[in-house]
Amino acid sequence: MSDRAEMRGPVTRRRRTTISGGGNGAIGVKQASGSKSHEAGEKPPLCPAKAKKDEVDRHASNNGKVDKQMRVSGEQQLANTPRKQRSAVEDINDRLSCHVLQESLLSSASGYSNYRGILNWCVVMLVLSNARLFLENIIKYGILVDPIQVVSLFLKDPYSWPAACLIIVSNVFILAALYTERRLAVGTISEMTGLILHMFNLTSLLIFPSATVLSVPSMTPVGGVLSLGVYTVLFLKLYSYQDTNRWCREIRQAKAKRLTRSYSCPSVAQSNGSAVHAHVTYPGNLTHRDMYYFVFAPTLCYQLNFPRSSRIRKRFLMRRLFEMWMVPTIQNSMKPFQVPNHLIWLIFFYWFFHSSMNFVAELLQFGDREFYKDWWNSETVTYFWANWNIPVHKWCLRHFYKPMLRKGINKFCAQTAVFLVSAFFHEYLVSVPLKMFRLWAFMGMMAQVPLAWFVSRFLNGNYGNAAVWISLIIGQPVAVLMYVHDYYVIHYGGTT
Repeated sequence: MSDRAEMRGPVTRRRRTTISGGGNGAIGVKQASGSKSHEAGEKPPLCPAKAKKDEVDRHASNNGKVDKQMRVSGEQQLANTPRKQRSAVEDINDRLSCHVLQESLLSSASGYSNYRGILNWCVVMLVLSNARLFLENIIKYGILVDPIQVVSLFLKDPYSWPAACLIIVSNVFILAALYTERRLAVGTISEMTGLILHMFNLTSLLIFPSATVLSVPSMTPVGGVLSLGVYTVLFLKLYSYQDTNRWCREIRQAKAKRLTRSYSCPSVAQSNGSAVHAHVTYPGNLTHRDMYYFVFAPTLCYQLNFPRSSRIRKRFLMRRLFEMWMVPTIQNSMKPFQVPNHLIWLIFFYWFFHSSMNFVAELLQFGDREFYKDWWNSETVTYFWANWNIPVHKWCLRHFYKPMLRKGINKFCAQTAVFLVSAFFHEYLVSVPLKMFRLWAFMGMMAQVPLAWFVSRFLNGNYGNAAVWISLIIGQPVAVLMYVHDYYVIHYGGTT
């Protein structure tokens, strides 16, 4: 029995030594061995002192290993804190794996949209290429710009300025609208009389310039387009002006019936950027300053308090001015080459809607700079027409489309009416300056209604976007070609 206990004791103690890892390994082994012997009903060893000495000698040789295990265990416990454990795991994962599931940057599925560097590259290449052409032309031919030819685009007679005079006369219609609103605000004329005066003023805005363009022989097509464009913009602005002030009077009358103390037209709370721009209430807005700010502001929709920027950014202003000068230069440099018509249209879009309108907005500290949206991603025709010209879209939505819906007209009829008005103005701005009526622009705009229905019903995604681009690439050049052909036949057909 004693021999078996002597033989089994070291085995048991060796197993307990391996499991324990603490500094009291010898004591733990001794206690475990003792308890094991008592549980077996055996007597303790005959020489306890010798057994104890053997245990001490055996464990003394393992003290280094036990201390090392304790240090490693302590380091592991420190590493088990959440942050250190996470960083350690990430470090190991980085070493083991360097590939993840991801798309290439130029793939549509990557979601990447920052192509600013590519746009800067295009600008640099355009500047460099045009600078080279400019230097070559100067070296070979000298300065060939003839101021007389430039002026002849707008004037047939250098001493006759019909387009400029026509634009100056437009102030009469602006002041007529302002003074009519002042009379309505104080109640000296009735609402019906004011409506008749406004309708007469707005009708004259369309008839008077067109009659002048058609009757004055010295009016050139370019001058006619410019003057009629100004009058068309004024028509839309003054319509919005009288509409908004009429809404303010209706709200004021409703408040007066409720015996409230406020007689001002409420407006949406907006940040004007600076305390310099005071908040205006009706009828305090009926001033010359307010009217002419609205006339020159890059918007067609009037409101009493426009969002204003805090300051004029001079660098931004100079960049837009440089673009306004550079884009026509680029367009002129393309004339000797066969350039698609829609590319010229894209250049004009950037020059007018981005460079020019941002320049005017910055100069007037006009805060709303959303002049266009991502029409190039249009998957439907209606999305294109709603996003490529935001000022016109806002006007149609606010003063034409939504009022028809409130009167009970269904959406399709209202949309068709919007396209009808747009077709009228397109034909008005082309046929009158050219002094010929062919209705190509009118029919082209009205053709957008069935095209919009077809694309929205049968084409989706990239197919719809391709259909929109095809209509831009083919539709506009065909209309321009028809007008150029007819104009050439009328004016130069008999001389060839």
